[in-house]
Amino acid sequence: MKLNFKGKFAIVTGASGGMGLETVNKLLPAGVKVLMLDIKNPPKKYLQNKKIDFVKIDVTNFVELKKVIDNYYNKNKSIDYLINTTGVLWFDKDVSATNINFNIWDKVFEINLKSMAYLAKLVIPKMKKNKFGSMVHISSVDALSGDDKPQDAYGSSKAAMIRLSKSLAIQFASYNIRSNIILPGPVETPMQDRWKKNPQLKKQLAKLIPLQRIGKPRDIANTILFLLSEEGNYITGTEITVDGGITAKP
Repeated sequence: MKLNFKGKFAIVTGASGGMGLETVNKLLPAGVKVLMLDIKNPPKKYLQNKKIDFVKIDVTNFVELKKVIDNYYNKNKSIDYLINTTGVLWFDKDVSATNINFNIWDKVFEINLKSMAYLAKLVIPKMKKNKFGSMVHISSVDALSGDDKPQDAYGSSKAAMIRLSKSLAIQFASYNIRSNIILPGPVETPMQDRWKKNPQLKKQLAKLIPLQRIGKPRDIANTILFLLSEEGNYITGTEITVDGGITAKP
């Protein structure tokens, strides 16, 4: 199935690596012009692509984020898609709620959840003007269950994202604006650099997954593109789990 988005404009956050960068790789040949937002620079070739605008930014800075998004909208008169892949998981600092430093708790929520609210506040009014928009946010299967070795701030913030996405979907459906959320299982991204240091851990985890492999960023990016597309235009307010079957296990 070939998806065509010619003439559309997208904002991708967390765009310089992992799922965000892979999504950019799939949007560009489909005809989308992309505003890439990240606190890190992407590979140099993306900075030279005329279909891309890149801004190095901390998306928890509302004032700067507003300037960037307003400028992009004023330039192009449209923002059709928002793909929010921003997220942080600090294995060494994010622990049980009974032991965590609450400065860490607050920072995780700020990056994972508050930035999502900021983006919604800034992007949805512009989508309303054009009576069209599709948003896809990245949560995690960690939102669905507890853990005896927890990252409680991460899991709780990702669960809250699901609730917010559903609320946005209901509020703005009458404007033909959709909001969906993806719950990835284990995926090979820069967030999981620990696997480079301990490849055996990765192998052990893969054995627990029914499909017997760790996910790739393309697995998530393919789902994102479907949800953005006209083929997915009756899907809103839902979450899609992309995890190789691991959450289906008893």
